[in-house]
Amino acid sequence: MRVAYGGFAALYLLAGLIAVHHELPQVWLIGFAAAANAAALAPARWQLRAAVAAGALSLLGTAYVSAAVELHQSNPGVFAEIGGLLIVIARTVWKAPRDRLVPLAVLLGAAVLAVPLRWSPVAALVFTAPLGITVAVALGVGLYLRAVDARRARSLAAARRDERLELARDLHDFVAHHVTGIVVQAQAARFAAQSGAVQSPGQLDTMFAGIEKAGTEALTSMRQMVGLLRDAQHTGAADGEAFGAAGTTGGTAGGAAGEAATRPVGDLTRLRDLVAGFTDPPATLTLAPDLGPLPPEVAASVHRVVQESLTNVRKHAADAASVRVAVERAAGGSVEVSVRDDGQGRGRRLPSSGFGLAGLTERVDALGGRLRAGPRPEGGWEVVAVFDCSGLGVRR
Repeated sequence: MRVAYGGFAALYLLAGLIAVHHELPQVWLIGFAAAANAAALAPARWQLRAAVAAGALSLLGTAYVSAAVELHQSNPGVFAEIGGLLIVIARTVWKAPRDRLVPLAVLLGAAVLAVPLRWSPVAALVFTAPLGITVAVALGVGLYLRAVDARRARSLAAARRDERLELARDLHDFVAHHVTGIVVQAQAARFAAQSGAVQSPGQLDTMFAGIEKAGTEALTSMRQMVGLLRDAQHTGAADGEAFGAAGTTGGTAGGAAGEAATRPVGDLTRLRDLVAGFTDPPATLTLAPDLGPLPPEVAASVHRVVQESLTNVRKHAADAASVRVAVERAAGGSVEVSVRDDGQGRGRRLPSSGFGLAGLTERVDALGGRLRAGPRPEGGWEVVAVFDCSGLGVRR
């Protein structure tokens, strides 16, 4: 679109320049129009500077021409200049930081409304009202696009926050489990001491090793839970980083409604049940023989990745004939979970918030892993998550 618009504007201004090249003031007006259209096509990183330059140049040109030059005919570049400035207004209102929004809008709006003054005050009286309508339309378009971006940013932030809080609730359950184990083993040791039973050094070492392991796992889970809750409470960000006030967004995590009462426990039993119950299309589960026990937070997150991926298959890949789910060891002792289907994205397209994968990415990143989702070279779609278990107390 930029190339097409830039080419059209360049041809139009070139034709206008050929028509008025014999009058220097008219050539200046073509230059003002070229500057306005260059600002309309400026890259995002230069957008604000280009907007200020275009607005200031247009106002200064209007002031000089109206005071020192007498124009005897219209100039075709004026239409291109006004059109370029209107595009700059819409882009600026859409993307400018909030603290600069009003000054830039006033500068650019004044530049458009002042253009008729180059000819006469009468022309200004005649054309100011129509130009004011076009400026209002450009402002409205920019504000609408800004609102759409802000709403999407808030929805994305809510999806990430909900996933973090969900994982924090899981970690809370794991912490309670570990602490209960510590208390039970400490009570057993105390009872043995009070009963006078002689404990061998090996028995004592085994008992204290169990207490130490449970305490270490509890501290690890607690540290992760505190970090997640602290990040999830980030509020008051600007529009482009909207982490709005807390509020549940039904289905934000991609079909996870009602999960609070059915969160997966820290093993893979429910994963087998989940895959076995997915029959449209049929899904198969492969668990590597060397998988071994997993940290409870990793097992719960593996379940969550598979659940979200199967939900997306049901929503967006009605033509899929099969789904393959695999959980296996990766390099360095990591755990890899993959969900692959052979669908081409044809068939039913059920409503979706579009933030399920964003929530999964947040959960996997919180555990020090990485997630990849995208089309497969041979056709179909895949979701692959890799969890680094080196710092989570996993035992092979």
